[in-house]
Amino acid sequence: MTRRITILGATGSIGRSTIALLEAAPKGEFAVEALVAGRDAAGLADAARRLRARVAVLADPAGLPALREALAGTGIEAAAGEAAVTEAASRPADWTMAAIVGAAGLGPTLAAIRRGGTLALANKEALVCAGEIVLREIRESGATLLPVDSEHNAIFQALDARDPAMVERIVLTASGGPFRLASEAEMRAATPEKALRHPVWSMGAKISVDSATMFNKGLEVIEAARLFPVPPERIEVLIHPQSTVHGMVQYADGSLLAQLGSPDMRTPIAHALAWPRRMRADVPRLDLAALGKLEFSAPDEARFPALRLAREALLAGAGVPTILNAANEVAVERFLARRLGFLDIARVVEATMERLGAPAVPGLEEVLALDAAARTEAGHIAGRLGLAA
Repeated sequence: MTRRITILGATGSIGRSTIALLEAAPKGEFAVEALVAGRDAAGLADAARRLRARVAVLADPAGLPALREALAGTGIEAAAGEAAVTEAASRPADWTMAAIVGAAGLGPTLAAIRRGGTLALANKEALVCAGEIVLREIRESGATLLPVDSEHNAIFQALDARDPAMVERIVLTASGGPFRLASEAEMRAATPEKALRHPVWSMGAKISVDSATMFNKGLEVIEAARLFPVPPERIEVLIHPQSTVHGMVQYADGSLLAQLGSPDMRTPIAHALAWPRRMRADVPRLDLAALGKLEFSAPDEARFPALRLAREALLAGAGVPTILNAANEVAVERFLARRLGFLDIARVVEATMERLGAPAVPGLEEVLALDAAARTEAGHIAGRLGLAA
């Protein structure tokens, strides 16, 4: 049967990789229900025409006239705005890619979950900011959640969830980013251009900076604690600059199962797209002989305090992970605008966490209110640090 697909975040790197897989798949295997993007009307219209989507939606209403013009005569419905994005996420689909970056993806992700079906989750912030809410909605709707982050997808493939008591630890790997070997002085002087120069992965600006600070790995630790039946203290991180071992699971009998592959997001996306089967993906095959060696080391939490802050947020619970994520988004935005130093990103996050404490977030309304409050506070703190710099 043809599977109906919706992509939330269609013009980002994950969305484009998903589209490439859909276009390469045998004819009739997939049909596209909805494509959602932020502001890129031209890119969204092009993808919608190529995939013959039923509806194309922009989050930014200002782009609607351009989108309608680009889709004129195609029969593809065009819409824009927050309500239209939520409606698109709620449309009947068998499989939804949730790849809207940041807390902005939380509402559409929940709308897709409530509809049921399979949710391929590339938006880690949904589980970080509102993990208990997301998991409750999944249970109530009967939806299936599949992780798409390369590390979590690797753990998903290697984990025997039938007997979690036999899992001693799970290991998330990190490339170490562009500043893996940098001194504190070099990181203090880091520019956005240097932070965006990832040695292995090709990613968007926000996640590239998160990789440089290692906040991405901190967020992934929180996400892993939500996804897998393993206590937080059994979730470890190892620096692995080759980025070919994406995740490992250690069992009580001494077995260590690892998932390996070339650093290409089409592999975990293909795994989620075809699950529980597999599909062909035109990605570079891993040549271990050519690679020659695999290196691992413990992360330096003194130079990269993001991991410590994320673990503190995870253990504190309540709304602290929401605060951590919101403050990081604000700080990264200021850094990319050259209004904040690279090392000040972690300082802004830590100070915001200290200021706001651990308020309860029983529902989405409280999550969004706390997210807004954290952004405001982080903005004030970043402004002071920026002026001082």
